[in-house]
Amino acid sequence: MWQHKTISVILPTLNEKKSIRKVIKQFEKLKLADEIIVVNNNAVKGTSKEVSRTSAREVFEPVRGYGSAIRRGLREAKGYYLVICEPDGTFEARDLYKLLSYSLEFDFVVGTRTTQSLIWEGANMGLFLKWGNYIAGKIVEFLFNTAQLTDAGCTYRLINRQAYRTIEPYIHEEGNSFGLEMIILIILHKIPFIQIPVNYKRRVGVSSVTGSRSKALILGIEMIWITLKYWFVVNK
Repeated sequence: MWQHKTISVILPTLNEKKSIRKVIKQFEKLKLADEIIVVNNNAVKGTSKEVSRTSAREVFEPVRGYGSAIRRGLREAKGYYLVICEPDGTFEARDLYKLLSYSLEFDFVVGTRTTQSLIWEGANMGLFLKWGNYIAGKIVEFLFNTAQLTDAGCTYRLINRQAYRTIEPYIHEEGNSFGLEMIILIILHKIPFIQIPVNYKRRVGVSSVTGSRSKALILGIEMIWITLKYWFVVNK
């Protein structure tokens, strides 16, 4: 708990068998989460066995896609603070303290992985991904005249239940653009938010998206398209 309010941590998994148990244990060690939910989104064989060795509760989402997995996890969660993270070892569980420290003043707190001093050796945040996420974030910041955004794709984030209920009916994305749509909906509904620096480390295994430059480029184009689509809707 935090300030007498419950916390749910949501971890979507597809190809994180080798890292997921360690990540769950890191969150358990913090003794902050009232529940840890693993959303098995057609994950590789053996993932469930790793999860069963922890206190996490595993649920299954048959519809493939990052957005589908997160939305299922958010529906299952019972906490007031809803925390989304990756079980691939790229984030530090202890950065949850950072997110929570801003949660009294902001309903939505999202990380940024573009602070150079917090990018660990071996992290997949080279020139292409770092500046791609930075530019996409700045496009959103400029078009919607909103709070500083230096990373459009960071998936370590916290939202309180009331704020999520506000935007939930308007969410459409089921794939990897879900995270950006969430940010844009937060902006459009004038929900107070802030982006803060978090640690970013080498991934265990290979990402199904950022592990391929071509797939990362396609995702970048999708993110820009979603941004422009919402901007045109607002300004038509």
